[in-house]
Amino acid sequence: MSKTYLNRGIRLSLVVVAFCVTLVTNTITNAQEAPAIFGDVTLNHPFSPDPMNVRGMSGGSISGSEVAGRTATATGPCTGFVDEAPDHTLELTTKFDYLKLQVQSPEDVTMIVKGPGGTWCNDDLDGKNPGITGEWLPGNYQVWVGSYDQGQYFPYTLKITEVK
Repeated sequence: MSKTYLNRGIRLSLVVVAFCVTLVTNTITNAQEAPAIFGDVTLNHPFSPDPMNVRGMSGGSISGSEVAGRTATATGPCTGFVDEAPDHTLELTTKFDYLKLQVQSPEDVTMIVKGPGGTWCNDDLDGKNPGITGEWLPGNYQVWVGSYDQGQYFPYTLKITEVK
């Protein structure tokens, strides 16, 4: 084998390695930019990025009223079906004078939040998108996103913001 072919082979190998490193780096960067799926969130006032987004799939086999322990709250009805375990856990390390949790989904979904001070349910805060807004105490909150029919599952994004 001549020296010219050997040099071309080494150069080609270096180009392939550089391409693979670039591809892997871009894949990792893009994965970090996508919202987490069924992510747990810890927030402190103020937080960044605002809004904070996490994704999930609505639905389950347990009645929303069973999880909430009631059929309705001051923020809305406890309807739909959810999983037994919460979809997200939200830890607030400080008090928030205003915080908004809103679900965005292509389908009509429901929401239940349990935490310090009580349980809140909602169906249609903005169109068919449920949400809970107001003053939030520090502590751990459990968040469920439900579907109207048992066994139906729909993708959603949970948007958390301090912006009114």
